[in-house]
Amino acid sequence: MSCTAKGSELARTVEALISPGKGILAADESTGTAGKRLESVGLPNTEDNRRALRELLFTADGVEKFISGVILYEETLFQASSKGTPLTKELADRGIVPGIKVDIGTVALVGSPRELYTQGLDNLRQRCDKYYAAGARFAKWRAVITIDTAAGLPSPAGVRSAAAGLAAYAKVCQEAGLVPIVEPEVLADGPHGIDDCEAVTHEVLSVVFRELAIAKVQLETILLKPNMIVPGSKGPAATPDAVAAATLRVLRRTVPPAVPGIMFLSGGQSEEEATKHLELINKLGGSPWYVSFSYGRALQASALKAWSGDAANAAAAQAVFIQRAEANSQAALAK
Repeated sequence: MSCTAKGSELARTVEALISPGKGILAADESTGTAGKRLESVGLPNTEDNRRALRELLFTADGVEKFISGVILYEETLFQASSKGTPLTKELADRGIVPGIKVDIGTVALVGSPRELYTQGLDNLRQRCDKYYAAGARFAKWRAVITIDTAAGLPSPAGVRSAAAGLAAYAKVCQEAGLVPIVEPEVLADGPHGIDDCEAVTHEVLSVVFRELAIAKVQLETILLKPNMIVPGSKGPAATPDAVAAATLRVLRRTVPPAVPGIMFLSGGQSEEEATKHLELINKLGGSPWYVSFSYGRALQASALKAWSGDAANAAAAQAVFIQRAEANSQAALAK
């Protein structure tokens, strides 16, 4: 495929992903993380149970009204449904774009072991080609940033390494025909307040976009998946209005208008908090980007509990999932 053709396809994929009122379902939990979710409702961590949960979500009646894309784990990309249909086809038949998580987790950063470095650049182009052939049209790479003001974290080296990894990944994906979701997550763990989160997120996003420019990544065909500006899990509480105002302030100061869409991660928020904050951010308005959601647990938690592995509960669980998806769709539309 020529560079021009790839560029056109990337643009079409972005357009599909930022359809008004729609967002992205993050169903890319690793085998271990998926197991923890299943075990929370008394289910063993088996491939069949992981497939059953994802099939439950992907085939919910009306899901395509609110979900434009789904981020898959590699296992899911190559799985078939209980009917024998590839799960990617189940999505594509509903007009939902399949995506793929391409990082392979984190390790301690050399020289700063309390910070994490995301792995996965080795053989990334070959893997992207394989994923594209399997039907994926966008990708995700998550870099994590830890706040510990007493310890001077994040360090400049930690921020730079995270940003450089994201930029290198994004460039490879675009060359392979996959729209890269750039996800620098400032973690909400710890006792820090909302002001610390704002300052660190401002720094991180500034460095990320500098590295994207150095790597010559085309901003028009990426999506940004940032954290909202929230206090640490053990920090002083902040009002939803304060979260929305701080989040939009940081984005306006750091994210170029060429970026077409910002799809927030939920970052440890409850389902209701993630929806409320998204609504308030959009009600403030005045942003040049489409602002929506790319949630995992904040879309799945109640549906998982309602299902609990019992086929008799499937319809009720799907209804709960659709209710959450519709609520976030309305929030993306500032309704």
